Amino acid sequence: MRKLQLHWQIIIGLVLGIVYSYLSVKFDWNEFTLDYIMPFGDIFISLLKMIAVPLVLFSIIVGVASLKDIRKLGKMGIKTLLFYVLTTATAVCVGLVVVNLLKPGNRAAEDLRVENRISYELWRAEAGAKKLDDICLSCDPANDAIVERVRQKQKSEGSNEWVSDKLAKAEQTRREGPLQPLVDVIPENIFISLSTSSMLQVIFFAILFGLMLVALPEEKQQPVYALVDGLNEIFIKMVWVVMKAMPFFVFALMAGQVVKAAGTDPDKFLELLSFLLGYGVVLIIGLAFMVFVFYPLLVQTLVKDIRYKGFMAAMRDAQITAFSTSSSVATLPITMKCVHEKLGVSERTTSFVLPIGATINMDGTSLYQAVAVVALAQFHMVDLTIAQQLVIIVTASLASIGAAAIPSAGLVLMIIVLESVGLNPAWIALIFPIDRILDMCRTVVNVTGDGAVSTIIAHSEGEMEYVQEGN
Repeated sequence: MRKLQLHWQIIIGLVLGIVYSYLSVKFDWNEFTLDYIMPFGDIFISLLKMIAVPLVLFSIIVGVASLKDIRKLGKMGIKTLLFYVLTTATAVCVGLVVVNLLKPGNRAAEDLRVENRISYELWRAEAGAKKLDDICLSCDPANDAIVERVRQKQKSEGSNEWVSDKLAKAEQTRREGPLQPLVDVIPENIFISLSTSSMLQVIFFAILFGLMLVALPEEKQQPVYALVDGLNEIFIKMVWVVMKAMPFFVFALMAGQVVKAAGTDPDKFLELLSFLLGYGVVLIIGLAFMVFVFYPLLVQTLVKDIRYKGFMAAMRDAQITAFSTSSSVATLPITMKCVHEKLGVSERTTSFVLPIGATINMDGTSLYQAVAVVALAQFHMVDLTIAQQLVIIVTASLASIGAAAIPSAGLVLMIIVLESVGLNPAWIALIFPIDRILDMCRTVVNVTGDGAVSTIIAHSEGEMEYVQEGN
């Protein structure tokens, strides 16, 4: 009997988790669910957090070090990097625009969002957050009421000293200069940065390390590169092993998180499902815009010989493979064949641009991170400032460089983006149950972006060998 593919197993786990969580709420099995099922979801979150930092570190070093061919290919290498950065930043901006316009997190019931906000404030208290006082400054009665309830709970638990301490730290933060965030990107001690998951500092160090590695003589470079590449492969293998158990973790996360959020109220259960549906639809709208509007029109504008229909037809096989495998690397041979044989890009260009794209160009992942972070903030009644959303653009763009081209790797990096704007990384459990389905769509964006950039670069460098009729 043929074994079900992993994405079908995950979908089954998702459905079973939804069914079980509804039964748990309806028949009051919540205590059992929270005690014996939810912990497995917590274990999965811990595994992801354990892997995230070293995976980003080694992936970025390997990705940057692999760009050593830029010295030989000159302008092509520079253009490749610039276009990949441009499309990635565009994807993040598209995600932010869509999620801010449609606001999927705001559609849940007010009572549920208020409870989520209180839960968030309590998490900040436990995590030692800096700016509890921020939400008092908006003069929003609803926010003030939430703050008061949180403070009362902290006082009843004998931790009222935390409030005074954090208010003092908030005042100290306000006194810091405008360039302090730039200073904070530079690590004083990389080992401390690694242990505290200071991801912007880790990313900065990884880029610098990779560049210096490329600058070494060949005989000294190779052993170090081989070691880092091997370590990167180990952590990628860890992700694969963990993902083998994804169907069960999907079930545990869906059941545990929905029951925890809904309690004994079936209406809250339905509201949470409504949030997941709204979030998924908004994300797919953003991804569809990239695939069906941005990339083909960008190619049509910059490469006059290729029309909209020609580009989409040429990329079809690669897109289908990407949707099925959820892996840019697994799709790479098909992508190279489509770009070379159907779009007429030279083999020299495809062999250089596309492998780099499979390593560092994760437009779908970066767009997803932007949508998910803002949607989760909305769901918890947290208003992200313009400055915080700019941080999301930078962090999501840089973090996507370190996204291993394997299924659901973006979920690991979601932790980074959440922490970069002071949100609870455990929130990924809320969106994880439908992540695999959305990951299939994200990979289509990644592969389509690779094909678009390679075509544009080849055209600008005179590397188009031919263009088939119909383009």
